[in-house]
Amino acid sequence: MIKRIIADKLLKTIQNFPVTGIIGPRQVGKTTIAKELANMINKSSIYLDLENPRDQIKLSDPVLFFESHINDCIILDEIQLMPDLFSIIRSMVDLKRTPARFIILGSASPVLIQQSSQSLAGRIAYIELSGFNLLEIDNQTKLWLNGGFPDAFLSKDKEIWFQWVYNYIKTYTERDLPALGLQVSSKIMYNLWNMLAHSQGQTINYSNFSRSLDISSSTVKKYIDFLENAFLIRQLPPYFSNVKKRIIKAPKVFIRDSGVLHYFMNITTENDMQGHPIKGSSFEGFVIEQIVQMLPDNYNIFFYRTQHGAECDLVITQSIKPIMAIEIKYSSTPRLTKGNMISFEDIAAVNNYVITPNSDDFLIDKNIRVCSLNDFLKKYLMTSRSN
Repeated sequence: MIKRIIADKLLKTIQNFPVTGIIGPRQVGKTTIAKELANMINKSSIYLDLENPRDQIKLSDPVLFFESHINDCIILDEIQLMPDLFSIIRSMVDLKRTPARFIILGSASPVLIQQSSQSLAGRIAYIELSGFNLLEIDNQTKLWLNGGFPDAFLSKDKEIWFQWVYNYIKTYTERDLPALGLQVSSKIMYNLWNMLAHSQGQTINYSNFSRSLDISSSTVKKYIDFLENAFLIRQLPPYFSNVKKRIIKAPKVFIRDSGVLHYFMNITTENDMQGHPIKGSSFEGFVIEQIVQMLPDNYNIFFYRTQHGAECDLVITQSIKPIMAIEIKYSSTPRLTKGNMISFEDIAAVNNYVITPNSDDFLIDKNIRVCSLNDFLKKYLMTSRSN
């Protein structure tokens, strides 16, 4: 069993809040970790899968069921399928407000948060569970190639991995996204997802997507926002450090899981990756996801790019203060461009880094450190979090 870094934070939350919401994409391990943590608290637990007809029948009278298990921790999986439960959960919590009354699991943030914000305000804490992190696995190449979904990462061979990702994408486009309220043909959604993969790390041009898919730009934006709220892609907003500079205003887009990205790009081996033009953008997205998983809740992320060529892949801020500026290079001997140096000056972060796959750890300039992703996560990001 692979211990998840977020487990301690989740356990502390469960022990202090009446309701804990664990959100994240399907198949990321929410059910597994919820059951493990429920076994660690000082009360019995009951698990209900709201996609299972047998469990749905148990909740035909949810008030009666919850009252008969008032001393148990109740785990409700795929809670967004029964949104009417939110108001009932609120009344149950108000009846007996003790920690670990409910653990609710959901695969989409918009439905989950919208429904619960009206009923469970002040009673629930949300934590997002992502795929495996490098600090949990310590196998960077496999994690990057296969992605962080447990079943995909642990696949015994590439044929099984390919089949798993194919089924994952097919299920999302044909069943899961429509069930969450996205009324669009599976073909359009697959094509959009595929186009986003081929635009990995680029700023979004809604007009280009609109022409290719034969839908309006506003509809494209709506679908992209939906994919983001389903934890499938990430839109990285631009950072504005100086209003006088002409800043690129469109967000950059990334497929969040590198394994899903590589499926769309038909990359199955390390050799496939080495000769592929997506290599740099793929590694950039992979690094960003690894870092984001480890950031405290009060940190925000951006990219920086001006129309004059200054650019930086990742800017991390605490409140409005830039604490880290990061350039990501797929090279063991990275070279910074003039635009990179200007961006570091513009951003004026506390610390500047150049992150590579496996380089040595050294200063390339007075306040610019080159290091591997593994060293950054272990030595510098974790240190920053503890300060």
